[in-house]
Amino acid sequence: MVMNVSIESIILQLKDIQDGKNWMGANFSRKLGMISQEEAFVRPMPNLHSVAEIISHLTVWRKETIVKIETGKGTLTDDSEENWLPNHKLKEIGWNKIRAEYRDSLSKMIELLQTKNDSFLNEKYYDTDFKGYYPYQFVIHGMLHHDIYHLGQLGIIIKFLKEPKA
Repeated sequence: MVMNVSIESIILQLKDIQDGKNWMGANFSRKLGMISQEEAFVRPMPNLHSVAEIISHLTVWRKETIVKIETGKGTLTDDSEENWLPNHKLKEIGWNKIRAEYRDSLSKMIELLQTKNDSFLNEKYYDTDFKGYYPYQFVIHGMLHHDIYHLGQLGIIIKFLKEPKA
């Protein structure tokens, strides 16, 4: 029997960051549930992204990770236009669709990982952004770190959005 301890741990972490009870107390569902559709597109300060921009950004990179897992090679780089779509384009897409694509990308990532075993994490893919071959654990753990990093940013953005206006 093949043990998939690492894959199962990654899947659990992906789920917990989204909807679970985390030691740090926050998860994406809780944070996103705190804002209105209109607030999703507000940049509370000039140098802060909107919640919609961050969720779109996370979705793009999760979809990119799925492509890497499925094909062995990515297509995006930090300079790709899709990396940070501006609010005016995101408003055309709409908050409900942005959130749905975000949730769908998570479901697809989990479904894909459930088909893999732990040895897969040591297999290599070509990373177009880093211009080299890396083990899949690099990108998959990177996605977890990326999600947590931006979850913290969402906390700051939402705090500013909810501050009483003077």
